[in-house]
Amino acid sequence: MYIPEPRGKRICMNIYVGNLPFQASEDDVRQAFAAYGTVSSVSIIKDHETGQSRGFAFVEMPDNAEGQNAISNLNGAPLKGRNLKVNEARPRESSGGGGRRPGGFSGGGRRSGGGYGERGYERSGDRDRRGSGGGRRSW
Repeated sequence: MYIPEPRGKRICMNIYVGNLPFQASEDDVRQAFAAYGTVSSVSIIKDHETGQSRGFAFVEMPDNAEGQNAISNLNGAPLKGRNLKVNEARPRESSGGGGRRPGGFSGGGRRSGGGYGERGYERSGDRDRRGSGGGRRSW
């Protein structure tokens, strides 16, 4: 049975923490936020290939008032030499796949999508037709 959550009062606040030092651990982040209330979870986002921190994390706090207090007190606060950027996390947008642009790949950044004509060569005739350099080799 679905029970809607009361308006204006969410069960858990998800907080974005940016500009996180790469050497910061989940315990460091948890300690900073625990000064303002109960912390449900801390997730430092890591690179899939290297396993190194990507410089941001998400913190969940069960009480909205404590979460707001943590945000207002920790935004701009230093942690291991860097000033944190702390705000309420926005809901994740469903993009449908890996951050790709709609419409497919256009081919290497060339205006018309690449091809022989872009480089100044004419493919038909198998010769270099740039218009000058008469002694150039033929293709």
